[in-house]
This record gives sequence, C-alpha cells and structure tokens, in this order.
Amino acid sequence: MRIAVTGSTGLVGSALVEALVAAGHTVSRVMRDQRKLGAGDVFWNPDTAYVDTVQLDGSDAIVHLAGETISERWTPAQKEMIHGSRLRGTQLIAEAARAMFRPPQVLVSASATGWYGDRGDEVLREDSKPGKGYLADVCRDWETATEVASRAGIRVVHVRTGIVLSAKGGALKKMLPPFRMGLGGKIGSGRQYMSWIALDDTVGAILHAINTASLKGAVNVVAPAPVTNLQFTKALGKVLGRPTIAPLPAFVVKMVFGEMGEELLLGSQRVEPTQLLATGFSFRYPEIEGALRRALVA
Repeated sequence: MRIAVTGSTGLVGSALVEALVAAGHTVSRVMRDQRKLGAGDVFWNPDTAYVDTVQLDGSDAIVHLAGETISERWTPAQKEMIHGSRLRGTQLIAEAARAMFRPPQVLVSASATGWYGDRGDEVLREDSKPGKGYLADVCRDWETATEVASRAGIRVVHVRTGIVLSAKGGALKKMLPPFRMGLGGKIGSGRQYMSWIALDDTVGAILHAINTASLKGAVNVVAPAPVTNLQFTKALGKVLGRPTIAPLPAFVVKMVFGEMGEELLLGSQRVEPTQLLATGFSFRYPEIEGALRRALVA
C-alpha cells in the first residue's frame, strides 16, 4: 500500500513510518519543509491552506497526526495555536482526500482521550458522552473537521490516543529526570486515572485501523488496563529502582501549570479500548509495568 503520513517526524509519526517501511509499504511523508522532501513525499502548508494534491493523489491511506503540542503552558496565544493547527490541518487533509481523482480508502485522523474531559472513575468507551473543558472542545472540533471526507464515502477513523509511553518523547520523557533522582511522586490526590499506551501498541493500533475495514469513527487507542496516578507512580519507581515519596500537590500544579496542569495532570480519564478489542487487536504491552520496562529500553 501507499500510505501518506502527516506529522511524520513526531514521536508517533516517526515510529509509524519506520514500521510501515519495515512491513513493505510505500510511505509518502507530508511535510512543510520542502528542503527535506524525498522521492514520493508531499509538500503542504496548513497556514496557507496548500497541499500538493497531485502528489498526494493515489494514496491508499492517509494517516493525519500533525498538530501543535499541548504540553506547554496554555497562554491564550498557545491555546489558539493548538486549536487552529488541528482544525486547519485536518480540514485541509479531509478536503484534499475528498477532491482526489483516486481518493484513499481510509483516513486515520489523530484525536485524543481529552475528548472525554475530566470524568473521575467513570468507565469511558467510544459511545460515552463528550466531556467538558478546553481539550474536550478541541477534540470535538478536531474530529468534526473530517466530515467532508466521511460524506464523500471515505472511511474515517478517529484514533483517540491516551498517554503514549516512550522515553524518546511525550509525558514520560519529561517525568524521567525527577524520578531518576528519587524526586518523583504522586500528583495531587493520585486517584485520577491515566489512560496510557505503549508506543509499539500505538503504532500497531494505527496499522490495525488502516487494515480493518469494519473500523470507523472513534477508536480509543489506550491499553486495556488504565491506572491511577498513584499506581503509575509506584510502577515507574519500581522499574527505575527509585523511591517515589515526593508528591506534587494539586495547588502547586495549578500555580505552576495553570489550566494545562488542571486538565492534563489532575484530570481523570478511565478509558477502555472497546473497539480495538472487539475487532481482534492484540496488545503487546497490556500492563503498565511491562510497558514502562519496554519504554525505558527501546
């Protein structure tokens, strides 16, 4: 298959490209920097609503992962960048897919478990009601932006991804320095749920979404065993062989990180991968300790 990938240099995108090439697929990276384009790659610029549809045409699948990072403090300008980058890029890719002479069979578009908002210990599945908050609003608009492709008959899958575990990037990379120094600990009460997934399983789930014709709409890309922040903290400390006795109080999170800290660090999402399990996806790292050990040696 020929598969086009936006966000191909990010944590998930780079691992996905490597896996696709290893599986014998032809990969077209959709990139902003024309100087880095290789044979078969595609130039785009979401800020000017441009994508090279001639070069993109004929892709069997498009995986859209591009978007501004959410892990910086949310100033009004940063919030606009996060929302705008997801909305503009997704609208552009969906419209390009619809307009192709040879449209793709499937568009796999990134989303996040932030769609559910802060829900305590409620078990959340793909058919659960949408949540409230900034991230929930962003994810709702993000997913809605693909409707033009859906109406054109293209199968669209929204991969609602949880915390991707990798020492190379994302949340875990930022956690590792204090934990390795023995300065890690629970955040807030520690009772908030964290829906996580190993990087290998994230890539595997995207490949599964591409290849499983019955999958469409929302798909929770999380491991089947969400854990509380306290459980995660203890597991990471065990894997690193370090104590975890330095808690980060909720008031400090709110003071230092503001709204971003409240939603990302103190918010609770107990998400289950119902659709993945129902379609036969097999997790390589279904338990948190094994996933952390894999992340730290990969």
